[in-house]
Amino acid sequence: MDARASIIISGMVQGVFFRREIVDVARRLGLTGWTRNRPDGGVEILAEGEKEKIVELIKFTHTGPPLARVKNVEVQWSEYQGEFRNFRITR
Repeated sequence: MDARASIIISGMVQGVFFRREIVDVARRLGLTGWTRNRPDGGVEILAEGEKEKIVELIKFTHTGPPLARVKNVEVQWSEYQGEFRNFRITR
């Protein structure tokens, strides 16, 4: 079943290639959407695709790349909209 998730990651997650890794993982999982840095030092993700694949992406966000130090991951689920064609870094 397709779904949409808004994910906010807090901790030491900027300047450690977190977004780049998110893009790689999301594309490998066949997800669409975007990721961006937040002004508060966190990272935000909006992902669409198979719910089980989004769950895999969320599992990755709990650790992230080796230099990241994740404090918290917040997830809000919503209805799939089919809004995106690929997965990318945005501002």
